[in-house]
Amino acid sequence: MSSDPDRKLYDLTPTIDGGLQVFPGDTPPTREVLLDLARGDHLTLSSLHATVHLGAHADAPSHYDRDGGDMASQSLDRYLGRCRLVRAETPAGERVAADRLPEGELGERLLVATNSYPDPRRSIGEGFAGLQPEFVTECARRGVRLIGVDMPSVDLVDAKHLTAHAACREHGILILEGLLLNEIPEGEYELIALPLKLAGFDGSPVRAVLRTL
Repeated sequence: MSSDPDRKLYDLTPTIDGGLQVFPGDTPPTREVLLDLARGDHLTLSSLHATVHLGAHADAPSHYDRDGGDMASQSLDRYLGRCRLVRAETPAGERVAADRLPEGELGERLLVATNSYPDPRRSIGEGFAGLQPEFVTECARRGVRLIGVDMPSVDLVDAKHLTAHAACREHGILILEGLLLNEIPEGEYELIALPLKLAGFDGSPVRAVLRTL
């Protein structure tokens, strides 16, 4: 994506195939082959059947807010630009507290690496970390407008009340989930994670990458 050899590119996106896990009851990815060159057809043509909350993905506000906007109505500038990645190692089943945030500026985009769900092929039911709502509130106070995490959700897998999502709704923070962050050093980067312009939908897969500054 860059012709500058000094700017390293990190891919944050899990491969989408049959082994990629989704929440219980959600739609796993499958490929339906409609036409196939190997069968003698004039081209290969296939359909993807899957949840929009697939691998690295954006949550539209309508996912957790009855009055929230759909994916097509979200401004792209939230998903593109300078960001900060912080490491906050947290065991599955626990929530990242606000005191794990570093001192100083956070910027508009914050990525949080918990290393609580490093393998996107592991059953989601085994659990992962979440964010405390106070964490989200402190991020908002310090100017963050988008939070990305390396978990399938900003809330715990068995949470009955989605308090982290509710805090994001309250403060107008957009959400990226399912990012691969466990191999990436802390620091500042350029984030590129553009969702599809899906009218009416509550989320979208993204091809998420970080580029060094």
